[in-house]
Amino acid sequence: MTAIALGRTRRTSLVSTVCALVVAGTGLLAGCSEDPDAGTNGVGKLPADKIQSKTRAAAESAEAVRLAGTVVTNGRTYTLDMRLKSGGGSGSVTSKGVAFGLLRIGEQLYLKAGAEFWNHADGNASAGGTLDGKYVKVPQGDPSYKKFSGFTDKDVLLDGLLTLHGALATDGHHEQAGTRTIRITADKGSGGTLDVSLEGTPYPLRLERAGGAGTLTFSSWGQDFPLTEPKKDETVDYGRKLPTS
Repeated sequence: MTAIALGRTRRTSLVSTVCALVVAGTGLLAGCSEDPDAGTNGVGKLPADKIQSKTRAAAESAEAVRLAGTVVTNGRTYTLDMRLKSGGGSGSVTSKGVAFGLLRIGEQLYLKAGAEFWNHADGNASAGGTLDGKYVKVPQGDPSYKKFSGFTDKDVLLDGLLTLHGALATDGHHEQAGTRTIRITADKGSGGTLDVSLEGTPYPLRLERAGGAGTLTFSSWGQDFPLTEPKKDETVDYGRKLPTS
């Protein structure tokens, strides 16, 4: 080790020792604390409303995203694991203990579920046997289309989910799946909380909705994925109003 390097090492060790003594003796970091925003994208230093604007803009401009978690709407809880982009989306939804898959390519929406879903929805076993495990085309005029297509629409879903209700404030630095975040809250948390990435693009990473209406995580921002039409022998055109659970 050179004399210069040795000197730097000793100075670093001395500063660390002094900082430790300051913390132990006073409980204060004083000038020894590290800047929590050092090496970040800088949004942690902004007011909460500016952070919200930047993270919404980032989400809107991203080509794709994966979201997972729970959404409570009209008193009903849906557990989602969806990948979304401008041309559609795919993934799974669970409600009342019954899971089903959704696939939308352009305007065409498919619903794929097991016999349990269809039997519960239709009230007879024959529907379950016919539709079990098939991609069922959902007519655009069917109430199910509007009900379920929203889960596959990136813009509609994010616009509704990323809205916080009430006065905004920052609530410290946190971490989500190994990524440093800054948290913003509305009405001290009762109006929802949102963790925003401090690394790279300030994407939203975790959301707690107001009023206990669900918690979601966001990942795979900007990572494209394929949307493939189901094979003909895997598809059923129900041709009329679908049964819904």
